[in-house]
Amino acid sequence: MEFQTWLLYVIAVFVLTASPGPSVLLCMTKAVTAGFHASLRTALGSLTAILGIMTLSFTGLGIVVSSSEFVFTVIKWGGAAYLIYLGYKAFTSSEDSYQVKSVDSQLVSRAKWSLFRSGFLVGASNPKAIVFFTALFPQFISPNDSLMVQYLVFCSTFAVLELGWLVFYAYLGACSSDWILKRGRAKFFNRLTGSTFISAGVLLSVSER
Repeated sequence: MEFQTWLLYVIAVFVLTASPGPSVLLCMTKAVTAGFHASLRTALGSLTAILGIMTLSFTGLGIVVSSSEFVFTVIKWGGAAYLIYLGYKAFTSSEDSYQVKSVDSQLVSRAKWSLFRSGFLVGASNPKAIVFFTALFPQFISPNDSLMVQYLVFCSTFAVLELGWLVFYAYLGACSSDWILKRGRAKFFNRLTGSTFISAGVLLSVSER
């Protein structure tokens, strides 16, 4: 792979990953309500889902998925329903303030899995990502070079940039948590994030390939 090709890919992915989306909002929300370290598990879940989508797209399965109206619709509605569910839970939350509570190790283990799972589901909930990567990769793949090497370069580059931005936004959320989580403000924060998640779900439900 030529350096110029890789550099163009970096620019394209940098713009893509820097743009806030549902995964960014979820990581920021977890950072505010559960702490920065908790948001990292959510970010890893989202990144795992995106890397899975990239793998499908790179191997050609993404073409099959993206060309199937039924599969696209199922993923789209499933993702929209989950985003709206997250929004509903946040919007109807009765929490007036948040504080760290001591919990046993079993509860901590379940919480870790829940954080990772929520990030994974949100990351995998957008079928347009499959279409995007299926259209993106052919622009940069060189038929004369090793496909495995190119796959590893593309995925590792994306992983670094995506995780970097998710951690950055999560850090911003964690830094603002002291102000947001003062008594009375948590309810406003829940209403705001709930409305945003619901809006994202509605927009996803009406999106087309």
